[in-house]
Amino acid sequence: MFILFSQLKALLLTSRSTVVTLLTVGTFTLIWGFHTLTAQTAGNNKDESSLVDAFRHVEVSSVSDALEQVVNKKMYMSHRMRPIFSTKFVGIAVTVHLKKEENDDPAALNGMLTAIDEGQKNSVYVMVADDGANIAGMGGLMGTAMSARNYAGAVIDGGVRDVAYLQKIGFPVFALGIVPSTSVHHYRFDGSNVPVVCDGVEVNPGDIIVADADGVAVVPRAAAEKTLALAQQMDFKEHSMYAIIEKAKSIVEAVKQVGRL
Repeated sequence: MFILFSQLKALLLTSRSTVVTLLTVGTFTLIWGFHTLTAQTAGNNKDESSLVDAFRHVEVSSVSDALEQVVNKKMYMSHRMRPIFSTKFVGIAVTVHLKKEENDDPAALNGMLTAIDEGQKNSVYVMVADDGANIAGMGGLMGTAMSARNYAGAVIDGGVRDVAYLQKIGFPVFALGIVPSTSVHHYRFDGSNVPVVCDGVEVNPGDIIVADADGVAVVPRAAAEKTLALAQQMDFKEHSMYAIIEKAKSIVEAVKQVGRL
């Protein structure tokens, strides 16, 4: 009996040691996996931040021209989409869709506000309000919230109001026009971070929005690196041509030498 008890005790100790070892190995694996995931996430964020920063140094016209070659379709918004003050910004699309609906529901637009509060640094708020050219899709309060969260700017397929205050805080907005109206009781939140068509251009959450005095272009995330490289080449060629034109007093000569128009 004593021998059996001793053997059982030894087995238990051995088993306990094995369990501890397995748990230790499992914990190490879990920690290693967590650190790997954290490193990958940090790397992705860094890559995205670098990409956004690089797009800040190219002109929207070059981005638009590059997109026509890379994705073979129009990815720029129309002349109707104008800034409330001269500006340039680049960021990652956070999309919101509002559908037209007369209502007395105080919570009808809550999802829109939540979407703003969930946005991160370098976000661009892209809102589509159905048939909303004469409805202010955003104003000073929403602009203040976006500014506080370090959004890059906003693009509204609809109107904008509280323009004086937005100019005061320096928050850039492109919109179809300036109107004093409200979306409250006239619209309902219909989704955030969903595909939308903003002033005729498809925008998906995560796309890169590039805006300057010439207008707004949308860069699909999958085509961003290729578009950037081509836009940089186009920018360089065009900027090189100014001096040639001034010296030769001939745009024909400049195009002949550089090949950019």
